[in-house]
Amino acid sequence: MSMSPLNVVCGKRATCSLVDTIDELIDEFGMMDDWDERYQLLLELGDEVPELADDLKTEQNRVEGCLSLVWMVAHVTDDEPPIITIMANSDSHIVRGLIAILLRIYSGRPPQDILDCDIHCLFERLELSKHLSATRRNGLYAMIERIRLLAAQNA
Repeated sequence: MSMSPLNVVCGKRATCSLVDTIDELIDEFGMMDDWDERYQLLLELGDEVPELADDLKTEQNRVEGCLSLVWMVAHVTDDEPPIITIMANSDSHIVRGLIAILLRIYSGRPPQDILDCDIHCLFERLELSKHLSATRRNGLYAMIERIRLLAAQNA
């Protein structure tokens, strides 16, 4: 399967400002020939996710809808526009890999950039959706929705 980016997300020409990061991810995963290699890359990306301090692993910071334990914390600057920096982690290695992708795309961005770019289909293009269990996909989408909610609250 050819995964050439061509600035296309969800079969449409991407107009969101996150397209360069999305293209990089598509290129990175596109170099992998099969699911086992993509899975290994996902695990390696998860190794890069910084630990979250224990005092941040609270129920308030827990992402509902994830089978694994996932905690997500956001810091919003007072800049105009504000910048949202996200920290997250999980007790699951594969979920940490998904978190790494979300952090690469969304963290350090203005709220409107996050809201303007729906990345649900990116995971289909990376062939992650069809290889993740239904519960993992639900957890992934719960993380995306939490980030989008944070962005909406600060837009």
